[in-house]
Amino acid sequence: MNAHMTQQELESYLWGAAVILRGLVDAGDYKQFVFPLLFYKRLSDVWDEDYAEALADSRDPAYAAATANDRFVIPEGAHWKDVRAVARDVGRALQAAMRKIEAANPGRLEGIFGDAPWTNKERLPDATLKNLLEHFSGHMLSLANVPEDELGNGYEFLIKKFADDSGHTAQEFYTNRTVVHLMVQMLDPKPGESIYDPTCGTGGMLISALAEVKRKGGEHRTLKLFGQERNHMTASIARMNLVLHGVEDSEIARGDTLAAPAFSDNDRLRTFDVVVANPPYSIKQWNREGWTTDPWGRNFLGTPPQGRADYAFFQHILKSLDPKTGRCAILFPHGVLFRKEEAEMRRKLVEADLVECVLGLGPNLFYNSPMEACIIICRTRKPQKRKGKVLFIDAVNEVARERAMSFLKPEHQARIEEAYAAFADEEGFAKVVSLAEIGTQGGSLSIPLYVKRWIATAEAAGESQTLGMAWAAWETSGRIFWTEMDAMVDMLDGLVSADEGDAANG
Repeated sequence: MNAHMTQQELESYLWGAAVILRGLVDAGDYKQFVFPLLFYKRLSDVWDEDYAEALADSRDPAYAAATANDRFVIPEGAHWKDVRAVARDVGRALQAAMRKIEAANPGRLEGIFGDAPWTNKERLPDATLKNLLEHFSGHMLSLANVPEDELGNGYEFLIKKFADDSGHTAQEFYTNRTVVHLMVQMLDPKPGESIYDPTCGTGGMLISALAEVKRKGGEHRTLKLFGQERNHMTASIARMNLVLHGVEDSEIARGDTLAAPAFSDNDRLRTFDVVVANPPYSIKQWNREGWTTDPWGRNFLGTPPQGRADYAFFQHILKSLDPKTGRCAILFPHGVLFRKEEAEMRRKLVEADLVECVLGLGPNLFYNSPMEACIIICRTRKPQKRKGKVLFIDAVNEVARERAMSFLKPEHQARIEEAYAAFADEEGFAKVVSLAEIGTQGGSLSIPLYVKRWIATAEAAGESQTLGMAWAAWETSGRIFWTEMDAMVDMLDGLVSADEGDAANG
């Protein structure tokens, strides 16, 4: 029970809790029960660990309890062992203990356990809750047995597993981690910087930024992490995630970032050194009318169409960048690069010389979608040699596929990072383009307009082509057409949805 677990043993142990819920709870709801229990067990075990250490030093129970409460206060009767001893109405006892802990730790843990229906005996009968409690009691989740990094990795494993099992809800709280790692590495966060994710989900991007600073030997404890998440339970999971990773300076706010941004200074949006985000794709139900007179000035490029809020999130992020150090990486579908309805906003964006790099990635990097993804990197103050220019990278082939999901291998990430650092032309892969040239294309940021595959060069030179080369040429020439067709279909779908909504309201 007290032995150090391997990562594989930890993951098997954590997933075992979800298995107990099968048949009683939808896969999409596993997270609202398993994560709070895991967090509750961790708090109790670390409290016990601190208490035992202090007691061994002082032999004073009162002093040991006070010392253990320095990290997190666990009130009398609210410890894991107290709930484990309950025979009836287990859900009520569990809920009461969690609320006591939240109340005893205002600010840090307020509302962190979420609002799961613990007292609903139809979904969670006493026998099931007892099984869950006994399952989690099988291992001591102390810092000595399960260090922060290892438990954090186990937590990320669960998030991924829940995303796989829940399917249609996955994109709400999980982003492909290989893409997240790439985004963070390109932004190169530094010790002491502030990092923000306006649609943070379970906090994976913030954790990845922390891990990147730690990987490079920086003092990661000086980072300041901020996030906002609309979904109440997902926001709670993000807060638990950060605590379990040992993050001390963080703030995760609940609420709609577009309607009510949570972070401000002196009636202005707070700005951050680094912003990393995967905004929800093309939200159709948002307050477009209010955006036209946005009190935060986030409409400096214009007002996006009702059917898609992508450029609302984009402008919020740009407005949240520190004027001197600010840089961001945003994961979007390709449509934001060329859709006609956003052309004027995109033209202003290009002219503002904020876009540093447009990176095209391969298909199937979004959950339940074959769309190709892109990453847009912006910077408030570009290095002198990059001013007035944008680097386009066509990394559509830098992707691997396993079962239903695509991912980036380390060699894929390395090639992309090297091209970004070089900021130079690489035939068929990267192209540095002036703002003037982008202007001749109407401000379109569509990557195939600028990065020509090597096959086109061979054809222009009059070289003979094999059948494979001819096929590649045809495939390349069709990319712009098909990506724009995808955007058109999506736009029509949005119009149909809007018309149906109007009909229902009429």
